[in-house]
Amino acid sequence: MSRIDYSVWDHIEVSDDEDETHPNIDTPSLFRWRHQARMERMDEFQKKGEELGKVLSDCRRKLAEAQKKVQELTISSSDDVKAELSKAQAEEKKLKKEEREWEKKLDDHRREEKKMPWNVDTLSKDGFSKSIVNVKPDNTEETEEEKEQKHKTFVEKYEKEIKHFGMLRRWDDSQKYLSDNPHLVCEETANYLVIMCIDLEVEEKHALMEQVAHQTIVMQFILELAKSLKVDPRGCFRQFFAKIKTADQQYQDAFNDELESFKERVRGRAKIRIEKAMKEYEEEERQKRLGPGGLDPVEVYESLPAEMQKCFDEKDIQMLQDAISKMDPTEAKTHMKRCIESGLWVPNSKSDEGDEKEEEPTYEEVKQEQEETKKE
Repeated sequence: MSRIDYSVWDHIEVSDDEDETHPNIDTPSLFRWRHQARMERMDEFQKKGEELGKVLSDCRRKLAEAQKKVQELTISSSDDVKAELSKAQAEEKKLKKEEREWEKKLDDHRREEKKMPWNVDTLSKDGFSKSIVNVKPDNTEETEEEKEQKHKTFVEKYEKEIKHFGMLRRWDDSQKYLSDNPHLVCEETANYLVIMCIDLEVEEKHALMEQVAHQTIVMQFILELAKSLKVDPRGCFRQFFAKIKTADQQYQDAFNDELESFKERVRGRAKIRIEKAMKEYEEEERQKRLGPGGLDPVEVYESLPAEMQKCFDEKDIQMLQDAISKMDPTEAKTHMKRCIESGLWVPNSKSDEGDEKEEEPTYEEVKQEQEETKKE
């Protein structure tokens, strides 16, 4: 039976703080001095090894140069070169001897290093120069364009399922449907349900809006619970239903209060949308009514004196001529000019379209027609 060899532990130098010291000795200071002295010895020993290696490398470099010189001199056969060759060969022999001596010293140093007892500073060394920790990267915030595209893609794919969820009412039905379709538990579903509520309110489908609003708050409560627990919403929607079905009155009241507040916000948004649509429609109609001069005939008509309004109501040209004759010429000309620019009065309507006249002479035309009528 083989036995474990514990001899490797015989040359371990105990830690500086394991020895017992006299009560009168400052133990922490003694331990620091011991550790410092050992570190200095280790540094000195390491520097000695580095110096030996450096000297050996330098010796080998000189030896390589001497050997090269000997080879070059060997080719020549002159007497002067022979003397120099002998000198170079002697230098080569000397350097080889020095190389062996320095190699022996370096080997002795390495053997001595292996014999040195281990201590707390040499028992282990760093395996890596750095540590890498897996950290969950911060989620970069999406741009508005990216959010819009993500929402559009999601709705195109799951619109039917979202609408079905919006029509559910019972807690158990909602939980089962989300269990079968966990991909619906997300921000996109909540956003679509909000828009759906506003659309229904605009269409005056109030009861249906309140139904979908309930499911919207359900989804928003699930998302808020996920944020507070810092988990994926798909992993905590069952906790919401378990909580809401067995909730105390305070939690239930909080849900109902949020639901009522949401419905009020939906009504307010729907009202704003309707008002905006009405304004856009009125502006479109106004643009269609604009006369050749860019004036609205309705606005021009309302700005006319009552006598001129009556003339246009009854479409009586003679009455219009009489009303103009009683007015200040400048005021009458201004009103007629505005009537032409708005299309209330069409000058030369009986003549060809190509025979157009200036706007100011139109007033003179009306006045001239009035004078001709009096002569008759």
